[in-house]
Amino acid sequence: LEPCAHQGRTGPCTTALIDAGVRRVVVALEDPDDQVRGRGVQTLRAAGVAVDVGLGADAAHRSLAPYLHHRRTGRPLAVAKTALSIDGRTAARDGTARWITGPAARADVHELRADSQAVVVGAGTAAADQPSLTARDVAVPGPHPPLRVVLDAQGRVPATGPLFDPHLAPTLIITTRAAPPDRVDAWQAAGAKVEVVAAAPGGVDLTESLTVLGRHGVLQALVEGGATLHGALWTAGLVDRLVVYVGATVLGSDALPALAWPGPATIAAAPRLTLADVAVLGDD
Repeated sequence: LEPCAHQGRTGPCTTALIDAGVRRVVVALEDPDDQVRGRGVQTLRAAGVAVDVGLGADAAHRSLAPYLHHRRTGRPLAVAKTALSIDGRTAARDGTARWITGPAARADVHELRADSQAVVVGAGTAAADQPSLTARDVAVPGPHPPLRVVLDAQGRVPATGPLFDPHLAPTLIITTRAAPPDRVDAWQAAGAKVEVVAAAPGGVDLTESLTVLGRHGVLQALVEGGATLHGALWTAGLVDRLVVYVGATVLGSDALPALAWPGPATIAAAPRLTLADVAVLGDD
């Protein structure tokens, strides 16, 4: 990434490079941050340093996608994660879903959580599953646990269970003015932060919710919600990356689908995605 030319948490990188006598700098990408945006390259060239821009740009863009997206939009990169049977179902007829995938795939999910600054679920998942949403037994733990985020427009989630244990990780509830004041008070008394956003059909305004996370410094938000939340994200056009774990099982036509949304009217209107990577994890 382009070296910065401004004073932030540390001094300007360009000053350090110039003072060190570096004669040539190779930059994969210019930094889209408003404080940088080409100024680092200009500063180096003005000091007589040769600067080449663009080498390895594609690889750098993939690696830095969360940062770049955040700087350009103010929102984190929204990574929708789901686990499916071979026939595309997320739970059996009775709603049970543990476990569609095996231990290796579940361990990989924790690595994905550790790579994110927030893990997001909807009110239905939070109330029904009482998840902890922590990154456990990862190879390289981050300096801070990911923020647990619950989208709860109506105040459905009680302030109990692992999500409201501040010793595990911080929790943020994003709600609307429709949430009962006593429920909001209970969330805050349990140690959770609360942000109020506009309401949208069926829940919170997702664009505003992601913008809130961007203000909290979240570069990548891992969305682990159920079919309703994932469907709403697709409908709003807010899914930036999709991670699908396909378990070696079949659940049938009466099982629950991954997305609660009407979908395109014709195959010609179906979204076409780009396959970035495939891995075998045990039998999944």
